[in-house]
Amino acid sequence: MTNHKDYQSLYDLSLTNPEAFWGEAAKGIHWYKPPTKILDDSRKPFYRWFVGGELNTCYNLIDRHVEAGRGEQLAIIYDSPVTDTVRTYTYRQLLEVVATFAGVLRNQGVKKGDRVVIYMPMIPEALIAIYACTRIGAIHSVVFGGFAARELATRISDAKPVLMISASCGIEGKKVVKYKPLLDEAINLSDHKPNHCIIFQRPQETAALQAGRDIDWNTAMSTAQPVDCVPVAATDPLYILYTSGTTGIPKGVVRDNGGHAVAINWTMKHIYNLQPGEVYWAASDIGWVVGHSYIVYGPLFYGCTTIVYEGKPVGTPDPGAFWRVISQHQVKVLFTAPTAFRAIKKEDPNGEYIKKYDLSHFRTLFFAGERCDPATLFWAQNKLQVPVIDHWWQTETGWAIAANCLGIQQLPIKPGSPTKAAPGYDVHCVDESGNEISSDDIGNIVIKLPMPPGCLPTLWNNDARFQESYLSAYPGYYLTGDAGYKDKDDYLWIMSRIDDIINVAGHRLSTGGMEEVLAGHPDVAECAVIGVADDLKGEIPLGLVVIKAGVNRQETDIVKELVALVRDKIGPVASFKVAAIVKRLPKTRSGKILRGTMKKIADGQEYKMPATIDDPAILEEITAILETLGYHKGK
Repeated sequence: MTNHKDYQSLYDLSLTNPEAFWGEAAKGIHWYKPPTKILDDSRKPFYRWFVGGELNTCYNLIDRHVEAGRGEQLAIIYDSPVTDTVRTYTYRQLLEVVATFAGVLRNQGVKKGDRVVIYMPMIPEALIAIYACTRIGAIHSVVFGGFAARELATRISDAKPVLMISASCGIEGKKVVKYKPLLDEAINLSDHKPNHCIIFQRPQETAALQAGRDIDWNTAMSTAQPVDCVPVAATDPLYILYTSGTTGIPKGVVRDNGGHAVAINWTMKHIYNLQPGEVYWAASDIGWVVGHSYIVYGPLFYGCTTIVYEGKPVGTPDPGAFWRVISQHQVKVLFTAPTAFRAIKKEDPNGEYIKKYDLSHFRTLFFAGERCDPATLFWAQNKLQVPVIDHWWQTETGWAIAANCLGIQQLPIKPGSPTKAAPGYDVHCVDESGNEISSDDIGNIVIKLPMPPGCLPTLWNNDARFQESYLSAYPGYYLTGDAGYKDKDDYLWIMSRIDDIINVAGHRLSTGGMEEVLAGHPDVAECAVIGVADDLKGEIPLGLVVIKAGVNRQETDIVKELVALVRDKIGPVASFKVAAIVKRLPKTRSGKILRGTMKKIADGQEYKMPATIDDPAILEEITAILETLGYHKGK
């Protein structure tokens, strides 16, 4: 495999001989027992990777680097502008504290296969807790810190943890969010009661501990003895990460130990083009899949330094926050969501803050989490003067389905496309009947089974729902839920979620394509297009637009220009006639715009307040604007 220097031959090998391809990749991981079978397809559609292999994820993250003589290298840089703190751990220091906290877990009776729910802010102790779980073979389930009590309760009920790990508080900008009352309420609401809760007390807030159930982190650490790594099967679960379900019941995405270690380790070199010892920053949260794969795991698998950032892209303290971190900590590669850059661009459209910092060592910017509009990509390219790489993946896959694999061969960038399918992914665009569609036609994007290592093997304790949610629509294929197309060069274009394809008088149109046009207007910071019900045409598009800071023009003039732009670029067929300027768009805490919720408001349908919403008050503002446009209930 090492002889393949170009993308195409490596990609072809991954599909024609996946056992050879991933067997070679598995050599990058330490095994107590090597796998006896690389791919087990005896129980389709439940494929298993590296059967017979035994390993320990924590050993691969920390111990092996210390044993290889790299113990003094930084493993974690904790940077918290909200508390004015920078703290670091070398690999050797991290090994000591993780092994000791694993001893704390052992003292509480936690054993291999037990579940531990972690409800923590962006502090190093969150990673220490995760690594300690992996060290003893316990299955962790991280829930985004500050998540609503009812949502936390559903996850406790499903995972049935023997233990909870939390902190006294998180910090959102200047606001201290008390975690302990949320944790207590969630446990009260849940039909499962964990035996104990370990609480890390932060100086900003001291939580009251419940006698007999709650344990102080530092007190427990003071008496614990370090423990060694416990070998687990490659097919044993590493973690459960809950993703929102359409029924309101969250889906517990399972990640296994072996496939995850091999795939994530492989991506660090082949997709991100990192070298061991370099600093890699995924500006996300450990509550999301990006935080799991590329804050907690990826950098340490490959012997890099990871950054744990407790702050925002703007406001902590200004739009130069990201550039300060990159400059101060010598970051080589940044991975973030396009929405973070749109926030920066809105506050600092001319990039004045970028000029204040030395970014000469910064090499590449990666985007994922939502579709990257070309306007944002061009802005980032122009201001940073580095390659800006869009890539596409999901909570369920754990790593990129499509990417410009810089460590193999950098392919030409096509703004708006995440480039081609990554090795291991056999991606197709099909119509409703499952027939392959011609290039440039929008269809449903599916992945032929088996999916590569690191992707979900099933849902937690729910094989039936796994099949129903992902595999039943097109037998033999995984349904991504995304719509888009392949062009003549096999580049993928992810236009929207399948639910966001709108049908205007019989024409299937992508809201993502219209958003791309709106985002290209010089005054627009960010935007969303939703399909709203129309008696004549079935659906028509409605644009909601946020204007850049410092723009002083008549809103009516801007709206007229936006309508004309869509008509010019997409055509009258789009029936794009209505746009409104809003102060902000409703988003999840990970930065995804809540298009589905806005569509329900516009159509006068009942909707459930999304658990992950960043600020519920925004929906009231949007509702009022939609009502003035003649939408919403009673329109």
